[in-house]
Amino acid sequence: MEEYILLIDTEDAKGLVYNISKVLFANNLNIEQNAEYVDPETKKFFMRSIISGKVSANILLKELKEVLPQSAQIKLNKKEKKDVVILATKESHVLGDLLIRYVAGELNANIKAVIANHEVLGDLVEKFDIPFTCISAEGLSREEHEDKMIAKINEYEPELIVLAKYMRILTPKFVQEYPKKVLNIHHSFLPAFIGANPYKQAHERGVKIIGATAHYVTDDLDEGPIIYQDVVRVDHSYSWEDMRNAGRNVEKIVLSNAFEYLLNDRVFVHGNKTVIL
Repeated sequence: MEEYILLIDTEDAKGLVYNISKVLFANNLNIEQNAEYVDPETKKFFMRSIISGKVSANILLKELKEVLPQSAQIKLNKKEKKDVVILATKESHVLGDLLIRYVAGELNANIKAVIANHEVLGDLVEKFDIPFTCISAEGLSREEHEDKMIAKINEYEPELIVLAKYMRILTPKFVQEYPKKVLNIHHSFLPAFIGANPYKQAHERGVKIIGATAHYVTDDLDEGPIIYQDVVRVDHSYSWEDMRNAGRNVEKIVLSNAFEYLLNDRVFVHGNKTVIL
């Protein structure tokens, strides 16, 4: 029996759940799982339902539009693995973790390829029998390099792109090419440190919390809608190398969890934040 994920984002109104359920019942569909949320400030309604049965997508979407507010956004996705491309540079910890989870069957994904701007990770990726391509940026402008990256990515027609410590700033052109399709991870220090070796800076400052943030990529660097965050506590006994290792561990967890949310259609973008159902 087929399963679909129904996603609805609309202004709140009385009877929404009743009207949606009535349409599903009339189409002989069963609700396997359901989650709802109403934002008390904006009065926006969000609903994610896993439905099963013989789905006629055009008829179902037409009938749902008839009973929902005109501004409603409705998506109906078949519950199946999503095609994914991973971008990387030189750091292996996040990429390696995703690949291990993938071959263990833990990710609802088809990882089609890993594309990097250095050759360093090629041997690692090939051990997992996944295509690896290096597109060096040497001697190219940022735009020229991105054009080559985009052309290669589009060969695989991915539904999602994951930046596994891909250490290049993306241009607005790249972001516009893949709206709400690019997931990034970065460390989060309290207070924040940038530049060369932030872990040394954090160690010298006596930081007690190291975290990581996974978010959608937008034109605002590292400021896209946040999907998942976590922290780990450190203390005076940690060397900067210990802090780096702790940071890498939390980065792996955060990216993996955010990735899983996206693979399972659990993320709604609401302004510059997210609703996870």
